[in-house]
Amino acid sequence: MKLWLGTGLLVGIILPNLIFAFEASLFDFKPKPKEDIGNAEDCFCKLNEEVDDCGCKIELIDRLNNYQIHPRINALVQKDYFRFIKLNLNKICQFWSDDARCSLKDCHVKACNQEDLPASFRNIINQQEIQDQAQGCEQTNPLGHINSSLSDESLKAFEDMKKYDDAQDNFCEPDDETHAQAEYLDLVLNPERFTGYKAPHAHKIWNSIYRENCFENTDRVAYGPEKNTCLEKRSFYRLVSGLHTSINIHLSARFLHKGVLDQPDVWGPNPEEFFKRFDPEKTNGLGPQWLKNLYFIYLVELRALAKVAPYLEKETFYAGRSQQEDEDTKKAVVDLLKIATTFQHHFNETNLFRGNPIEAKKLKEEFQIKFRNITRIMDCVGCDKCRLWGKVQTLALGTSLKILFSGKISSENQATKNLFQLSRTEIVALFNGFARLSNSIAEIENFRESVSKCKSKFKDQNVEL
Repeated sequence: MKLWLGTGLLVGIILPNLIFAFEASLFDFKPKPKEDIGNAEDCFCKLNEEVDDCGCKIELIDRLNNYQIHPRINALVQKDYFRFIKLNLNKICQFWSDDARCSLKDCHVKACNQEDLPASFRNIINQQEIQDQAQGCEQTNPLGHINSSLSDESLKAFEDMKKYDDAQDNFCEPDDETHAQAEYLDLVLNPERFTGYKAPHAHKIWNSIYRENCFENTDRVAYGPEKNTCLEKRSFYRLVSGLHTSINIHLSARFLHKGVLDQPDVWGPNPEEFFKRFDPEKTNGLGPQWLKNLYFIYLVELRALAKVAPYLEKETFYAGRSQQEDEDTKKAVVDLLKIATTFQHHFNETNLFRGNPIEAKKLKEEFQIKFRNITRIMDCVGCDKCRLWGKVQTLALGTSLKILFSGKISSENQATKNLFQLSRTEIVALFNGFARLSNSIAEIENFRESVSKCKSKFKDQNVEL
């Protein structure tokens, strides 16, 4: 009995410490040869420069984001108004038939039950059900239907006109929220992270985006400061590259580490995964520029928030679960917008689509068509959780482009509800998409610190670097 107690005591002491040591070292950068530290540092070699075609130093953006924006927007998107979004994750892929679905448990998304939603969302559902019943009643009782003096052809013409007007502003194809398959999804309970979805189908998505929907038929390249193509085409590529970079950072920062000794799996940063994706030696020297492109898309979406601030300040951000939370949400939005509007180094959207009006209009239309195509490609992603966040982040970028180039917000950033409209889904996507970019920039700093700590350990061990 004493032996058993002693052994149990020993296990009770050693096992927790072993688990703690495992968790403590799990997220550390563990390079194999010592020269890997130098290679890892090379990932960040372009982050002491200015953002291409913007003139804003990256270190200034790091300070703005990490100390002011990131803590605010990270808290904001946890609130009811911003955490629920209605999307259709069951749309048919328009581009190929081999829509390989991910069967891994971490790929799945759980839709919201109606009773879990705040009051305003339940009211929308109830109103939609009433409208559907009324339409059914009209169809079964045509004699009681009031003649509105508009033929079906006329109604369709008006609908087509509205779609045409919307298409002039929109850079993406939003989901039909009235569709039977559209569901409310909780973005907090379905976070973006590494799901294990990869292999050929995932590469097929990005290859299709780069090779078929960027302006040049090319693989993923860098598009650095070289002036080998026009600003609009460089900007388009950098936006796509920056979005891709941000997603890769998220997957590296929330990686699934398998537990040991019957301990649960742990989600956390994987420095090796990050450096595999951005190490210059593993990316033909392009990884550092890809990281730099993240700051370009960040500035574009930050500028969109600043430009649309007068419009957003008129919104109530009503969710309906509690009056206090709704008031806190509005105050938090205004606080964030104040920081965005007072920033002095914004992306200047007026530099795009200038020159000959006919050529500029044609280039803008081509820009819109290509980006809409990218939003449609998100319906081909086989992992539901990846599809969810792909749709949210492309809608966020599309909404930003709509704000910047619709022409319905004046140079003084004044927007009227009569001329300019954003749906609630667009607003939710805009803030969540920008939050993802903000999080990526904050994670870059964490990965840099991981390299720095590793370098210090080598120095402490008198290892010559």
